[in-house]
Amino acid sequence: MTLADVVLALMWLGVIAYALFAGADFGAGIWDLLAGGTRRGAPQRALIEHAIGPVWEANHVWLIFILVVLWTAFPPAFAAIASTLYIPFTLAAFGMIARGAAFAFRSGVDTPNARRLLGASFAFASLCTPFFLGAIAGAVASGRVPPGIAAGDVITSWVNPTSMFSGVLAVAVCGYLAAVYLCADARREHEPELTERFRAGALLSSLVAGVLALIGIAVLRADAPQLFAELRGRALPVVVVSALAGLVSIGLLVQRRYARARVAAAVAVAAVLCGWAVAQYPYLLESQLTIADGAAGRSTLVAVLVALVVGGVLLVPSLVFLYRLFQHRAPVAVAADPAAGPA
Repeated sequence: MTLADVVLALMWLGVIAYALFAGADFGAGIWDLLAGGTRRGAPQRALIEHAIGPVWEANHVWLIFILVVLWTAFPPAFAAIASTLYIPFTLAAFGMIARGAAFAFRSGVDTPNARRLLGASFAFASLCTPFFLGAIAGAVASGRVPPGIAAGDVITSWVNPTSMFSGVLAVAVCGYLAAVYLCADARREHEPELTERFRAGALLSSLVAGVLALIGIAVLRADAPQLFAELRGRALPVVVVSALAGLVSIGLLVQRRYARARVAAAVAVAAVLCGWAVAQYPYLLESQLTIADGAAGRSTLVAVLVALVVGGVLLVPSLVFLYRLFQHRAPVAVAADPAAGPA
């Protein structure tokens, strides 16, 4: 394993962390959208706000980490991806900004109309943002981002069957993660009705994600044959692990063992990303730019690796403490608030 491989592996851990933590935040916004009318959906929206309020902004640290490492350690890949896919990147950024602003301001306004408007903005942005991030992943995975500045088509690079499938799958996976996580949160808050509601949502979203995965077989076979071949080849064991972990998480949900279901769901999603990495290795840009060719000089990689180690020692324990601290808060009432959330 080369130095560039080590740096890329650490960056990929950041991708997995962003998918698991920020993905659950996006999914929580999706369930906010699907909570129902103003009065019926108020308890669900209150629990969502209570659950993600302390951590939703901190989770974007992983996205910053990914972009900085990619830019510094693999500049040709960063330049190609950013210049070819600037449209979905811009739309995803707008979604994050609108989502964050709406979420922050919604808790500070009292008028029902303003809360509905901000709630709708938060919910719709939570739906759109993972779609565009998934479309970006599909564009890279299907080999539609060639090396060079804006060398790929700025429209068809991400408006294609693989990218659309990846975007929709990302939305379904985010919804699934959030519902599984929120089951345990609702139980901890002594809200049995909400627990059952999120459990039903988790089971439904797992079914949707499973159907999409089956559809994806046909999509990838027709639209991204090289990626499909690699997923059937050396990446197949990782794909099988993902499928088994997903089935285990469903079984644990049926048994109402929510803490273990969280772990299984996280393993399933992480295995999907690892499968993509194994299928695409040793390329940064599918079949066009290898890791060795796209890596920065050795001195830069050493500096990045040292910075990652030092930063990890400082950051990771802080994030673990943050999550543990707010997972053990005293229960907060989530009584219905007629003014909460979108109509």
